[in-house]
Amino acid sequence: MNVTSDVAPPTTDDLRGINNRLLLALPPATLDRILQVSEPVSLVRGQRIDCADQPIRNIHFINRGLVCITKTLADGRTVEIGAIGIDGVANLLPFMGIKKTILDVVVQIPGTALRMRCDAVSRELENDNTFRQVVQNYVRFALSELSRHIACNRLHHIEQRCCRWLLIAHDNALSDEFPVTHEFLAMMLGYQRAGVSIAMGSLVKAGLIDHKRGTAIIINRSGLEAAACDCYREMQNELDDFLPSVRTARVFGFKQNKTASRR
Repeated sequence: MNVTSDVAPPTTDDLRGINNRLLLALPPATLDRILQVSEPVSLVRGQRIDCADQPIRNIHFINRGLVCITKTLADGRTVEIGAIGIDGVANLLPFMGIKKTILDVVVQIPGTALRMRCDAVSRELENDNTFRQVVQNYVRFALSELSRHIACNRLHHIEQRCCRWLLIAHDNALSDEFPVTHEFLAMMLGYQRAGVSIAMGSLVKAGLIDHKRGTAIIINRSGLEAAACDCYREMQNELDDFLPSVRTARVFGFKQNKTASRR
């Protein structure tokens, strides 16, 4: 299966600033150096950034949107393992020196990313102590979030889990509206589609969201937070311990680097 990372470049509006919290945690000199060897790319819904058992050529710093880490079982069913947004990168395995991906990485909410070749990432890790420390903190957070996600799917009520996922999607879409279907949510939450439909219907009746034609619209953000399980707030608190808020995003009118765009 081919990895479809080469898509149309982002529009001017997509390049107004850097929202990725991992990048924003870096000193200006380190960030500037990374931008010189990176290129902005669009993320299209359904696009496979990485495919299981294939070499990883690039790291994608998510600037807007949401990608999911999925596992396809022998019987063809797909299970979501984790979701990555503007807090980090689409695949953290290169940070650990692993050159072949284990799972599929698929875009679920479209947006943009900064794409950086793995060899350039390796050089930064070797030569920049600050970058290495930020990456180590992020890997720790990502592993903690993976365990929290598994526990949440096992122990918490479906409506609470729907609220948690909708909040995460809202944070990373950077918009009150984003695409989501009941089928997709069922895969994300490891739950039957019928149960997810009932839970989403309850949230609509409560006036927290609207949902029509495959699009979710956040109506009452504070109410959604109150109805979510504690996992969402725990995740945000852990993020805030070492990554700056998106509200401090630097405006960056950078240009695409020709060297970085060569594969």
